[in-house]
Amino acid sequence: MHGLSPSEVVTVFLALGVLLSMARICGEIARKLNQPSVVGELLAGVVLGPTVLGSFYPDLMGRVFPSDGPVAVVLNGFVTVAIALFLLVAGMEVDLSTIWRQGKTAISVGVGGMLMPFGFGFLAACVAPLALGCEPDAERVAFALFFATALSISALPVIAKTLMDLNIYRSDLGMVVIAAAVFNDLIGWLCFALILGMVSTGGNGHAWGIGGITIATFAFAALVLTIGRWCIHRSLPWVQAHTSWPGGVLGFALSLGLFGAAFTEWIGVHAIFGAFLVGVAIGDSSHLREQTRAIIHQFISFIFAPLFFASVGLSVNFLTHFDLSITLLVLLIACIGKVIGAWLGAAVGGVRGREAWAIGFAMNARGAMEIILGLLALQNGVIRERTFVALVIMAIATSLLGGPAIRWCLRLRRPRRLDQFISAKAFLVRLKAATRRDSVRELAQVGAAAAGLDRALVDAAVWDREMQGATGIGKRVAVPHARIDGLKSPVIAVGLSDNGVDFDAPDGDPARIIFLLLTPRQDDGAQIEILADIARKFGDENTRVKALQVGGFTEFLALLRTLPES
Repeated sequence: MHGLSPSEVVTVFLALGVLLSMARICGEIARKLNQPSVVGELLAGVVLGPTVLGSFYPDLMGRVFPSDGPVAVVLNGFVTVAIALFLLVAGMEVDLSTIWRQGKTAISVGVGGMLMPFGFGFLAACVAPLALGCEPDAERVAFALFFATALSISALPVIAKTLMDLNIYRSDLGMVVIAAAVFNDLIGWLCFALILGMVSTGGNGHAWGIGGITIATFAFAALVLTIGRWCIHRSLPWVQAHTSWPGGVLGFALSLGLFGAAFTEWIGVHAIFGAFLVGVAIGDSSHLREQTRAIIHQFISFIFAPLFFASVGLSVNFLTHFDLSITLLVLLIACIGKVIGAWLGAAVGGVRGREAWAIGFAMNARGAMEIILGLLALQNGVIRERTFVALVIMAIATSLLGGPAIRWCLRLRRPRRLDQFISAKAFLVRLKAATRRDSVRELAQVGAAAAGLDRALVDAAVWDREMQGATGIGKRVAVPHARIDGLKSPVIAVGLSDNGVDFDAPDGDPARIIFLLLTPRQDDGAQIEILADIARKFGDENTRVKALQVGGFTEFLALLRTLPES
C-alpha cells in the first residue's frame, strides 16, 4: 500500500502545526480587541495563504501548503473532518423546544427573517447575476438558489455569543431571537443540502437523481429528529453509567456525528448536514450534562474549528479576487433583507419599537455559517472566487455589526469589568504595608504611575474617601477608591497581603486582596459597574483562595479570565 513518504509526513505535521498555532494566536488577538475569534482565525489563513505569504514567498507557501499531491489530499481530508465536527457542535447549540416555547413570535420572526432575504437574494441573482459575480457559463438557477439561501441563514453560535456578551441571552427578546435562529438554521441547511445535491447530480451524475436525494434528505432529517433523538436520549444514561467520563460520551457523540456525516455524503448531500442533524439530536437530550457539552464544544471549537477557518484563507487570494462593487451589493442586499424581514416578523408577532429593530439586527449576523456555505459552494462550482470573497467579508461585517446595533437599539451600555483595567505595572503580588494608611499609600504609588498622574494627588483623594467611610467589603476583600479629575479611563491597582490589613470590614476579617479603584469623575457608571464585578467575582471562597496563591500578574489575570460570566 502506498503511503506518505517521511518528508510528506513532516510537511503534513508542519502545515497543521503552523495553521493551528497561527489561527489560535490571531483568534486570541481578535478576542482581546472584542471581536469574534473567527475573524482572527480567518486573517491567519489570509496571511499564510496566497494573499500575503504567497505574494511575497510563493515557494515557501508551496512547500508548507502544497496545492496538489498526497499532502494536499491529507490536509483537505483533515479540514473536511474539522468542518463536519464544527457543524456537530453547532447543531448541539440548537434547542428545538425553544421554537415551541416562544410560539407565534419566534415562528413569525423566523419566517420573516428567512423569506424576505431569500426573496431579495433570489430576485437580485435572477435580475443581475453578473453584478453579483455569477460567471457567464454558470448554472443560473443553482446560483440564484444558493445566493438566496446563503442570505437567509443566520449564524446561531455568533448570535448566541452576542446576546451573552450583552447579558440579554436569557431575556424574552433573547429567547425569541434564539428560537427564530434555530428555525432559520434547520430550514436553511435543509435547502442548501438539496442545492448541493442538485449540483452534484448535474455534475457527477448521482445515481439517485435530484428526486431521490430530496426524498432521502427529508426522510433522514425526520428520522434523526424523531426516532434518532429518542434513541440517543435513552442511550446517554447508559453511556454515562458504563463508560469513563468524559471520554465515553465524547466518543459516543463524535462517532454518531461521523456516521451521520458519512450517510448524508453517501446519499448525495454534503457530510456537514448529517453531522449538524446528529448534533441537534444529541444536544436536545436533557441527559447531556452541561459540563460534557462544554468539553465537546471546547475540544472542537479550539482545535478543529480554527484549522478550518484558517484553511479558508489558503484557498483564495483575497486581494486579487476582491471586487468592491460585488462586496457592497452583497452586503446591502443581505442587511436590508434580513433586518427588515426579521423586524416585520417581530412586529407581526407583537413586538414593537426598539425591541423589534434589535431583533432584526440580531438575526442579521451570518458569521461562520455563511463562510462554510460559501466555501462549499465554491468547491462545488456554484460560485467563483469574487463572490466567495464578498460573502466572507459580508459574514464578518454582519457579525461585527450585531452587538453595537443591538446596544444602540436598546440603549444598552457594555458594563465595565475588572480584568479590563488591571495591568502588570499596577499589581503587587506581595503588599508590604501592614496598616490601612500604608496600604493606600503603597497602592496609590503604582496606581498613579499606571495612570500617569501625580502620586500625592491620588493618595490624598483615596485616603480622603477612606476617611468618609471604610471600604472593606468583607470576605477578606477591600476596595479603596476615588474619582479623579482628568482621568480618561478607570485604573485599578491590586495588592495581595500575606497577613491581611484591617479595612474595618463588616465581618471583621482583615483584607488580603485589596483593589485600589480610580475612575473618571465625570463617568458615573464606571465605579458602580467595576465594584459590582469585584463583589461578584470575589464573593466566591474558591476564587479568593486561588487569587492568594498566584505567583504574579499573568496568573491573576488568567484566573479572572477563566471565571464564568454573570
